[in-house]
Parts: sequence; C-alpha cells; structure tokens
Amino acid sequence: MADKKNKPPVDRLQATLALDTPVTKVNMVSPKRAQALGKLGITTVRDLVGNFPRRYIDMSQVKTVATSVIGEACTIRASIHDMKLKRPRPNLPLVEITLVDESGTLMVTAFRQPWLMDQLSKGMTVAVSGKVEFDYGFKRMTNPYIEQLEADAGFHGMIIPVHPLTGAIKAGLMRRLVSNALEEVQGVIDPLPLPLRVKYRLMSRNQALSCIHFPHSMQEQEEARRRLAYEEILLLELMLMRDSSERSAGKTAVQHVSDGPRVKALAGAVPFELTGEQAAARDDILGRMAAPKAANHMLLGDVGTGKTIVAAFALACAADSGGQALFMAPTEILARQHAASLGPILEGAGVTSALLTGSTMPEEREKAIAAFAEGSIDVLFGTHALLEPDVAARNCTLVVIDEQQRFGVEQRAGLIAKGECPDALFLTATPIPRTLALALFGNLSLSYIKERPNATAPRKTFLHTLSDKGKAYDAARAACARGEQVYVVCPLVGEKRSDDGKKKTKPSEEDDAYEYADIVIEGDEDMAGGNARAAESEAAFLQAKVFTDNVVGLVHGKLSAAEKEDVMSRFRAGEVDVLVATTVIEVGVDVPNATVMIVEDADRFGLSQLHQLRGRVGRGGLPGEVHLISGTRKESALDRLSAMERTDDGFELASYDLSLRREGDILGNRQHGASLLKLVNVMRDSAIIEAAHADAESILAEDPDLTSSQYRPLAREARVVYRHADEVTGG
Repeated sequence: MADKKNKPPVDRLQATLALDTPVTKVNMVSPKRAQALGKLGITTVRDLVGNFPRRYIDMSQVKTVATSVIGEACTIRASIHDMKLKRPRPNLPLVEITLVDESGTLMVTAFRQPWLMDQLSKGMTVAVSGKVEFDYGFKRMTNPYIEQLEADAGFHGMIIPVHPLTGAIKAGLMRRLVSNALEEVQGVIDPLPLPLRVKYRLMSRNQALSCIHFPHSMQEQEEARRRLAYEEILLLELMLMRDSSERSAGKTAVQHVSDGPRVKALAGAVPFELTGEQAAARDDILGRMAAPKAANHMLLGDVGTGKTIVAAFALACAADSGGQALFMAPTEILARQHAASLGPILEGAGVTSALLTGSTMPEEREKAIAAFAEGSIDVLFGTHALLEPDVAARNCTLVVIDEQQRFGVEQRAGLIAKGECPDALFLTATPIPRTLALALFGNLSLSYIKERPNATAPRKTFLHTLSDKGKAYDAARAACARGEQVYVVCPLVGEKRSDDGKKKTKPSEEDDAYEYADIVIEGDEDMAGGNARAAESEAAFLQAKVFTDNVVGLVHGKLSAAEKEDVMSRFRAGEVDVLVATTVIEVGVDVPNATVMIVEDADRFGLSQLHQLRGRVGRGGLPGEVHLISGTRKESALDRLSAMERTDDGFELASYDLSLRREGDILGNRQHGASLLKLVNVMRDSAIIEAAHADAESILAEDPDLTSSQYRPLAREARVVYRHADEVTGG
C-alpha cells in the first residue's frame, strides 16, 4: 500500500512525447535490435506500439486430454513425456512430442520445426493450442501453437498475440519489447475528444493499446481494435479534408456557369439520350462547378457506363465560363480515343480541343501548346505530357483526370497546379464501394454510375482450366467465322513456350511463385520487363496453330506509340481478327465488333482488373463472351474466379475482392495515407468509416483549424502521424 502511495504520478505529456522518440529508448532495444526492427519499418516507439498483432491464438478454451473433443480446437496443459526427431524424407524433418496430463496422452507432430528439440525438453510443462484429431489410437495435434509454462504456475488459459516479426526478433522477444514500449507511453494523452469516446463507448487510447496487444479475452481485443480503427479513419478523414481546404486557401474559385450555350448545345450534339444515372451525375457535377468553392469530385462508373460523356458536359461548362480544361489519361491509346470520340461532339457544341502526347510531333506540339496558352483551345486532351512545364493555360478552370488511381499524388497535384484554383473532376472505372471511397477519398464528393447504356448486349463469362481451354478457342474461332473479332490477353507474369510449342506451366524449380502465387498486377504494362516477348511468343503460336485462317495482331507496352496506333487502327478497321495483347487494352479500347475475349492465366489477375478487361467486349449491339483460363486447379483460385461467372456487376465484384485482399491491391497503387489504415477493414468496418467521415465533417465545420482546446490534441496527432508516414515512405 505504501508503495502505491509513493509511486510518482504518471507524466502524461512525457508519455505522449515518448511516442515519437527513437525505438532505442525502449528497454532491451539495443542498436542491433533497433536495426532488426527497422526492417519492419519500426524506428520509433510509436511504430513499436503500432506493430499490432496479425492474429491471436485463443488459449482460453482449456481442456484435459480426456475432455478435448475430436475435430474441435482447444488448449491442453500437459507435461512432455518424450520427444523424437524424425526424417521421413530428407527435406521433411518432424518432431514428435508425447504429452501427458492427469487424464491421458496427446501426441503432437510438428513438421519442419527441428529447433524444438533444443527449445523443449522432457519434463517441461507446456500449453498446446490447436485442433484435436484422432489417429493410430491416440488423440493428436499437428503443428499446434506451443507455449512453455512454469511447472508450478496456475494456468487458466490466455490469448497469445502473434505480431509481425523479423528474423532476428522472435515471437517471445517481440512481445517483451512491445510490453516495454507500452510502459514508456503509459498514461499517453488521448487525442479523441471525450464527447466522441462517450458517444461510441470507446476505450481510452491507453487502455486500447494495452488490450489490443495483450487482451484478456477476444471480446476485449475487439473493443480495443474498434477504438483504434475509429481513430485511424478519423485522422485520415481529417487529413484529407484539410488538405482539400488548403488547396484553395486564399484563392478565389470560379463559379462556373452551369446552363450556358455550349452546355445546352452539347445536349443536342450527343447522339443519344443520357441514362437517368448519367443525367444525375451530370447535374451533380455542374452544380458543384457552379458553387463558390473549388469542386473536388469523383465520378465512379462501372466499365462501359459512359463516364466520359458526362465529363464532356463539365468541359463545356468550363468553356461557357471563359475557362479552359486539361483532360489527362494514363495511356496514349486512351488519350487518343477520348480526343477522337469527344472531340467532334465538343466541336459540334462550339468547344475547341487538341491532343498532346509524348509522341506528338514537335511542330504539332508547339502549335497546340501555343494555342492553349493564348486561349484559342478550350480543352487539351493528353497523357503525362500535359505535366511538362511548358504546357500552360491562359485560364485553366477545370482539370479532369481519367483513371485517376493510375497517377501518383504528385502527378495529380501537378496537373491541378496548372490553374489558379481549378475545379477537379476525377474519373475511375475501378469499381470502388462507397466505404472504400470514403476511406481513401474522404475529401471528394462522389457520384456513381452503375447501369450500362448497352444493357441490351449481354455478356457471359466462362471459367476454364488448362484441360478444357480448347472450348475457349472454339468460341473464338466461331466468332471469327461470323465476322467478329477476338482479344487474347496475356498476363504480365512471364509465360514462355518450349520448342514444341507447348506452354510451360512451371518455368523452373526456383520459380515456384510463378505456379502458386496469386500475383495481382495492376498498373502499367511497361513494368513487365521481358513480358512483351511472352506476348510475341503467344501471338506467333496462335497464328501458326490456332487461328491459321485469320489475321493475328499484337500490341504491348514495348511497342512505340506509332506501332501501337497502327495495330489498333487495323483492329478497329477489321483488318486484324485476333488481337493478342497485354493489359495495355485494359482501359479505353472501344471496338464494338470485338465479341470474345480469352484471358490466359486469369488466376494471376485481380477480379477488378479482370472486370476492367472484360469491359472491352459487349460494347456494341452484339453479345460478348469472356473465357478465363486458369493456370492452376487450386480450389481457392478457382473459387475466386468463379465470382466472375456469377455476376457482371463490378461493384459487387470489388466488394468480394475486398473481402479477400487489401484495398491497395484493388487500387493498384496505394493512395496517400491508405497505408496507415492498419486496423481498418473497409468491408467489416463500414459503419465505423461512415461515422468517422461524418464526424470529421462536423469537427471541421465547427473548428476548421482545430485550434480549440478539445481538438488541439487531435490536430497534433494528425500532423505527427502523417509527417512520420511521409518520412518513412519518402512522400
């Protein structure tokens, strides 16, 4: 009792400041261990207490050998009676451990863990946690979790955290280091205002950090995770919203004229009637452009829903208001298609436009840049070439970025900086569920288009394994016989054929990842290195062996812009029957006569990317077929791909994809701040995301600069967390 009275009070400020001190401040973290922790991105005390467990081993269900139930998981406390190291095969060591308690014998088999012979010994008391099986007359566990216990210590079960580790830091040591780090920050100031904690019945930060690492029950762990997940998403939303406000701080936004003559003329120039969703998105965007503050809007539309025609109204709106627009696309094929499809429609409404890409001839480039600078061009379509310093507008009031997730944060900011305070419209055909959009783009207003105008052209998807891939090529040959056209997509992962023309399903023994890894490729095909040669090999094989009576073309990222355009022009004109391609055709390619797509090694693509690819067929009045060929028979891979057969809804697929993988894999490149969402799951935590987004809006409406006493800790935390993230990532 006297000790408690004499114990010095917790210095809450010191504990808070300790979060951002070097990790060597933690007891037992030597310079050598700090170097090892650095491999996990742990350089500060904050990083160490933020090294949250990947999972937990629930050892709270304690049974005896006799009361354990076959087929169920439990924890058994017992003594080691015997241990043997066996090698049934040269590369397969196993340790067989005989455990006994007062009720019986349990056999434990630990594969590929020969070090247990050194760590454990006869007579030692251990707790083992795993699924109980019955074989050869004994109850057994295979590869259970094993925890050494003090022989005379009472054991009533426990929750064992499993932290991310590095080679030099083993599980037990990591738990000790995390525990020591928690002591350093004991009493840390809670950045969440008390009213928010009361509103959602949240733990204090101090309690949550302790309980997420060392919970007494799984319910306690979940409450700790809920508290910290809410904090993560609230900080991200505040950062996004404040960044958006700072972009236009001290600047005067243009209040665009939303019902000017060019907008009205464009409605007459569009050769079809907008769908209800397209019209609603158009009105939403024009309304935001007419507001007195800079618009930051994202238009999310499934493949083939007509996002670009909606964006055309925003371009006309800018021209009506005496402004100009920059329209940037990630690939030259897509930029050229936008210029070719929208240019004539815009011209019919009195809006002038030009195209600027990396392959634009010098004389033509100089002419386009000069015309845009003097204001005689209203809209400049282009690729990354628009980011060049000499590309300047007379009065840029709108920036449109297509497939915005393919551009980095700095690239997007660089294009926006071409105007004083332009409105920004971001387009994406990657189906992003609302909760993910809020989490990653909380500073943007959102519009969705889900229905395809050409819904009368059905599209079916079929899944094949290598043994029945002939059905896919039969369908492709039948399409060619009808005068239709075919895509054959090769994955960016290397694929080679042996001299006899047969595809190698496993290139080499040291390349097991090729055969078994679920490799998800999102992004520029030029990153593929030698994969262009794989596409060339495939095209040659198909021309010689499969489509002998048809013309097979080839397009990939290693071709020059002129070569790509030549192939695509011939394909659009019907001179090429079968186009073998990498994912260069993923977006922007519109050939209505193409009705069949074959995707080789489809298991190596994410569902969202496969959905983007299949959007290339069924774009006209003819029905489309997509044949996915899986290079593996793994049940998990086939189950995932079968979702493509069940639904043609990109948003439903994205939700399913998110349940299997992290959001960064869906988007391809991580958005700024997304990597800090260690605990948030956008599918499971939709209610938390919605609440945090609304709370962030409310907080900033009340206190835009977060200067009041109740919000200052929150402002400091957001500032410190994101500054540290930038330092770690080089952002």
